[in-house]
Amino acid sequence: MHPYAGRMSRPFPLKAACVPAALLALFAASPGAAAQEVFGGVYAHGVETPFTFDTFEGGTDIVIGYRFESPELLEPLGSPQPYVVGSLNTSGDTSFAGGGLAWTLGKGPVFVRPGVGLVVHDGPGFRLAPDGSKRTDLGSRVLFEPEIALGYRVNPRLSVEASWMHVSHARIFNSGQNPGIDMMGVRLNLRVP
Repeated sequence: MHPYAGRMSRPFPLKAACVPAALLALFAASPGAAAQEVFGGVYAHGVETPFTFDTFEGGTDIVIGYRFESPELLEPLGSPQPYVVGSLNTSGDTSFAGGGLAWTLGKGPVFVRPGVGLVVHDGPGFRLAPDGSKRTDLGSRVLFEPEIALGYRVNPRLSVEASWMHVSHARIFNSGQNPGIDMMGVRLNLRVP
């Protein structure tokens, strides 16, 4: 039994659909959007940072995604790559799926990749801390997903990144509740023709 049984509400089972939805989005991309790279990684879930407070979640996240070639219409924004991403928590805690834009800064072997997106998560709609002292749910079904990675190009097709991902709504969708979740891990990127 989950430690918060009876104190939370899950309106829909996103966990079961999270990874398949991300894969479906890969194949349902608009015609003409050339694929650029597939990525996957392993992350620690619920890492404590100054951007969050404890949601009493943990475990490991398996993350997969796909970055598309930047279309011409995004040139004024610095040619970011559109991406889709899915994250599955192996401990039964919050998983999510969504998409966004990522920029790759640096032409040499070392690069930085900031990004920002929107995701939908399956965390509880209402949850209290174990002692009942505060709410620890994420406050909104839709969350922002800023991220940043420091990467190294192993060869022209393969790169590896140390990555930080954050999900929260920045108090935009709910002024009273915004704990957020931070995830830190390593991911591999493989360019595809």
